[in-house]
Amino acid sequence: MLKLLSILWNSFKMALQELRVNKLRTFLSLFGITIGIFCIIGVLATVNSLERKVQQDIKKLGSNSIYIDKWQYGGGEGGKDYPWWKFIKRPSPKYEELQFIKAKSELAGNIAFTCSTNGSVSYENSEIAGTNLIGASEDFDKIQSLIVQNGRYISDVEFSRGTPTVVIGNNLATELFGKPERADGKEINFQGRAYVVVGILEKQGQSFANVFDFDNSLITSYNCFASNHNPDKSSPVIMVQGKSGVNPKILKDELTAVMRQIRRISPTGEENFSLNDISAFAEQLESFFGSVTIGGWAIAGLSLVVGAFGVANIMFVTVRERTSQIGLKKAIGAKSRTILTEFLLESAFLCIMGGMIGLALVWILTKVLGTILPFPIFIAPNIIMLALSICVVMGVLSGIIPASIAAKMNPVVAIRTK
Repeated sequence: MLKLLSILWNSFKMALQELRVNKLRTFLSLFGITIGIFCIIGVLATVNSLERKVQQDIKKLGSNSIYIDKWQYGGGEGGKDYPWWKFIKRPSPKYEELQFIKAKSELAGNIAFTCSTNGSVSYENSEIAGTNLIGASEDFDKIQSLIVQNGRYISDVEFSRGTPTVVIGNNLATELFGKPERADGKEINFQGRAYVVVGILEKQGQSFANVFDFDNSLITSYNCFASNHNPDKSSPVIMVQGKSGVNPKILKDELTAVMRQIRRISPTGEENFSLNDISAFAEQLESFFGSVTIGGWAIAGLSLVVGAFGVANIMFVTVRERTSQIGLKKAIGAKSRTILTEFLLESAFLCIMGGMIGLALVWILTKVLGTILPFPIFIAPNIIMLALSICVVMGVLSGIIPASIAAKMNPVVAIRTK
């Protein structure tokens, strides 16, 4: 054990000496390793962080959920060439259909009806245009996992009576009242109708899956919404969340049968509704991010190959410069495998140094991009371990030939070499 530690320490010191004595040559040779590690770790860290953010945003839409709509999200059933006018002619989902689904579906857990409209909201002398008013049924907050920061959510009595109460988004509350908590109990006006604020939602931040921008929205009961706006012209959607453990594909099949029954579509008739599986979006994103990662590996691979040749060149020069020293070591009893191990470790340490520089550059990149992008970038521990593993492998591959040459040297011939 002590002998192994001694070899490790000596190899590390020789690597540092090589870096100190031949700074420019070593740096230029390690530059390829640095760029390769920077590329692959930078791509992996950015893609992983972006994927994590998008997956979180999709989960906010409702895990294991199906959105029943006249529109097919991401394109029509027939692909990009599916005529858009067929979607236009489809009937919009209706609140009465929600009640039928509740009665017929055995796999559905939470079911909600939602519609929305844009307008201006005002309080005293403050007015904000382009605000989204969402009319929702009772289970909406369960599917969307809404968290009320101050006050409360809409009560069952308010849902049934259509009481003009609203839950307000965090940004909206801040712009109207200065501080979100000041909004609780206040009366605001939306498109000429007065509403009482009963709750303020927790801030959610920017979202890629921005179906509902809750930070800048108002939520009221469906009955209240329907008394002032036409739900059929307000982007109505029925959300169905499956019970725990229910496969989304099985839930989708059941809902297809239920909706065909509701719409009285014949067995051979074309469906006039779309079932949008939220979990399917996550699967599509995984495939996309996988392709981006492969591209990052391809770019990094070229840099790592260039870097490997650079490190190999250093090791060839090092072996030639230390030929007499190698001969002396072998003459006093050093075994060939010891010489081989020392040079392989030195090569690995040189690659690790280049990799550490690359990691430092990635860390700086994460700090810069973190201030620009709408999501934080982090370097996961497994990515760091991957970087170090790549450096060790590249070091061994780069140094195997020079180390083998050093290990096979004749001690008498090596000592006489100048």
